[in-house]
Amino acid sequence: MGFGTTGLALEAPYCGDEGVWIQILGSGGYELDDRGAASYLVWRDQRAVLLVDPGPGSAVRFGEAGADFADLDAVVFTNVSADRTADFPSFVAGSDGRTRPLPVFGPDGNDTFPSTRELVERLLGRQGAYPGLADYLTFRDPEGYRISVRDVPATGQRRWARFGTDDLTLAAIPVHHGDMPGVAWRAEVGGQVIVFTGNFSNRKDVVAGFAEGADALVIHLAIPEGARGLVRDRYVRPSQIGRIAQRADARMVVLGYRTSRTLGRETQSRTALEQYYTGPLVFANELECWGL
Repeated sequence: MGFGTTGLALEAPYCGDEGVWIQILGSGGYELDDRGAASYLVWRDQRAVLLVDPGPGSAVRFGEAGADFADLDAVVFTNVSADRTADFPSFVAGSDGRTRPLPVFGPDGNDTFPSTRELVERLLGRQGAYPGLADYLTFRDPEGYRISVRDVPATGQRRWARFGTDDLTLAAIPVHHGDMPGVAWRAEVGGQVIVFTGNFSNRKDVVAGFAEGADALVIHLAIPEGARGLVRDRYVRPSQIGRIAQRADARMVVLGYRTSRTLGRETQSRTALEQYYTGPLVFANELECWGL
């Protein structure tokens, strides 16, 4: 598949038989259009090992990608907004065949937003929106596995790194996104490093160091270079993305979260970004798969 602009990928999805691949389950944001909300899947040797931000539309794309929920080593949220988390109950409801625990990680909360643990309880708990799924939070679920939810710090600048399997190691660091707690994730899979930033401003200036040496930096192109007002305090501009990627020495940059603010402005965004970073640049589209 080639580099995308404004159209969606039409080819059947294909991730290679071997190695590490990033697949786009959703390339959009909160808008009601033909793009799912920004969501990603990491494959290793034909096995989906990590699901990032199961937002609206991601469950359908997951099925279209041919992934198996039983294969996942972890699910991570970059924040707890609806466009990062809304399809999570659908994944759980359709999780036939899984028998081992499912680790779920995301940011802790504040006075305005719930923590990841509280969000999952509100969705799946006995008093939650979908009490029929509550057994998945215990060892009494019908499929024989339990969801294990853990909050990671979303304040300060300390790196969290307390999860690893034979196939996947995770680290997280707090990022600034207005008053919403958020974290960026660093996944090490098969000797490759992928960093998922989610939505963030660069006020804390931590992402470049966190993403140092990344084989792929998956970052959100939420606003154009000339954006003004509140959004400049919540999102990075293209030129800032370029600086971050250059400082991190990222091998490849994938631009997700493509909404009406930036769709159709790819040339301007590329120009601003490439003032600082001249490596491979991908404008994400639905179900595209990129090998590392």
